[in-house]
Amino acid sequence: MMPTQEQVLEALASVLEPDLKKNIVELGLVSDILINDKSISFVVKIHNPALHSRKKMQEACEFAIQRFVSKEHNVKSDIIPLSSERSPELRKVLPNVKNIIAVTSGKGGVGKSTISSNLAVGLAQKGYSVGLIDADIYGPSMPLMFDVEREKPVTIDIDGKNLIKPIESHGVKMLSIGFFADPDQAIVWRGPMATKALRQLFIDTYWGNLDYMIVDMPPGTGDIHLSLVQVAPVTGAIVVTTPQGIALADAKKGISMFELESINVPVLGIVENMAWFTPEELPDNKYYIFGKEGGVNLAKQLNVKLLGQIPLIQSICESSEAGRPAIMQETTPQALALAEMVNNIEKSVNVRNATQPPAKIAKINA
Repeated sequence: MMPTQEQVLEALASVLEPDLKKNIVELGLVSDILINDKSISFVVKIHNPALHSRKKMQEACEFAIQRFVSKEHNVKSDIIPLSSERSPELRKVLPNVKNIIAVTSGKGGVGKSTISSNLAVGLAQKGYSVGLIDADIYGPSMPLMFDVEREKPVTIDIDGKNLIKPIESHGVKMLSIGFFADPDQAIVWRGPMATKALRQLFIDTYWGNLDYMIVDMPPGTGDIHLSLVQVAPVTGAIVVTTPQGIALADAKKGISMFELESINVPVLGIVENMAWFTPEELPDNKYYIFGKEGGVNLAKQLNVKLLGQIPLIQSICESSEAGRPAIMQETTPQALALAEMVNNIEKSVNVRNATQPPAKIAKINA
């Protein structure tokens, strides 16, 4: 007996979209069902374009058909990324970048650049194409963290235009103002000069096709932050804090800035860095030297996601200074905590893209 399209849809309704927790039929992600006496084929769109996510979805769909419809038919499922409509602004600036993520902090010294570098490498490890802009104009640290301090970007000709070619390290394309300045000299620029430099990192660079662009922002809420949201359509912001009271107060201000009506950038969540101290000789002990669960409580208070709690471990600092982000240490406690953070951020971005309009450039009268 020939299976029907209704039977196929009923079977596929048992498969959930992993981020939205609803079945793929209800979400309208199934199309092009073809049935004959030998095979059943269909197309499923998925929000997460990573290869491992498409593979899991394919296995789940084919299992559902074989279980609920027919074991005799060959099942052919085509799992394709869901291409979201882009705003006109995104086509002008970084036209081939799917997600622009700003990593920010209310104050300095909370490990924002450490989180940015590990996030970029973690996403690259998952198979995404990733770019990283070191927008901390006055304190660039990415060249050191990626062991490329001595590298100098070159220009390449793209359609008759001379554009900067990013430096590549650990699977990440990156640019930093640190490549263009003497590392032993302070960068003393007024606001307009700093914002012009930021625009060049975005507009005068050939980034190519990217799934994620991570932007490591300077601490605080100033010119660079306003320039970013006016130059590029930011998908979402991540706020890094420590559990300490003064850091939490500044993080709260940073979140409120992105929530202003004139800016309106979704806050993807909070990362609590230096959540506890664990000495190497006592790996099971936790000492809350900066306070306990301050980031957890702030996330609850502001109704935003807690994306991760990263321990204070000496090797994280040592890894950054050696140019090999700690997430590359694989099975260590710090690498596992950072990998969990990356997974949570990936999921938060997918949910944001599925439930909110495409990102737009902010219109600020200032």
